Amino acid sequence: MDVGVIVVAAGYGAAAGLLLPRAAYRLSVEPGDPWREHCPQGHPLRGWLGPARCRPPRAEPAAPRAASAPQHAPGPEQSGPAHAYGPRAVLPAVLTAGVCALIAGAVGARPETAAYAALAPLLILLALVDRAVHRLPDVLTLPLAAGAAALLGLAALLPGSAGSWRLALLGGAALGAAYLVLHLINPGGMGFGDVKLALSLGVALGWYGWGVWAAGAFLGLLYGSLYGLTLLVRRSATRHQGFAFGPFMAAGALTGVLLGGFGA
Repeated sequence: MDVGVIVVAAGYGAAAGLLLPRAAYRLSVEPGDPWREHCPQGHPLRGWLGPARCRPPRAEPAAPRAASAPQHAPGPEQSGPAHAYGPRAVLPAVLTAGVCALIAGAVGARPETAAYAALAPLLILLALVDRAVHRLPDVLTLPLAAGAAALLGLAALLPGSAGSWRLALLGGAALGAAYLVLHLINPGGMGFGDVKLALSLGVALGWYGWGVWAAGAFLGLLYGSLYGLTLLVRRSATRHQGFAFGPFMAAGALTGVLLGGFGA
């Protein structure tokens, strides 16, 4: 086990995770709604990356008024104390650092480690958005699928890689097709966003072969099913009430990649 690789991967994950809260807040909207442009207090948000903390813009100094002029209360455009408006930065930072460290520990100093670590922040961001609004936006799922294929394709060209890019592409197509069938059978239980997320997860799993692909795909369904069953037993949800399935798909894929990395 290369401790240096694990430390570097964990540091990268923590730094990347600190940049996710603002994007998670802006993307956590219902389908058809525009991305959020303002914090809950109406101040404009600057950029997409960074902590979900707003520092209102400083108001322009007011012109001198006559003594008899009425005094007005400060308007919403004036500056005020900084305030938080979205997820805390600690959770995504810890999650991303942990995922990257686990990948580095399992896969080691191989080219695919960098590819998987580069994809981890997007997966954590997707999980945050899905948990908040039960939605997996195309603006994240489609670039994730393209990025997974491109990064693992680059890894396949470098010496020391332990997987197959051809199997990765086939795995992405196969898992996407499998989730498409599930979506067509039960659209209310399996959203089309899950189908698009399956493309990238299938690529990541297929890299290490069909055994890892099958394990990761099965574990994702198993994790989600166990969570749904727990909600039913605790009566926290009904049989027809949905929940965010994307995080469980990602957890299953991560488990499969870890198994594949140790096996390789």
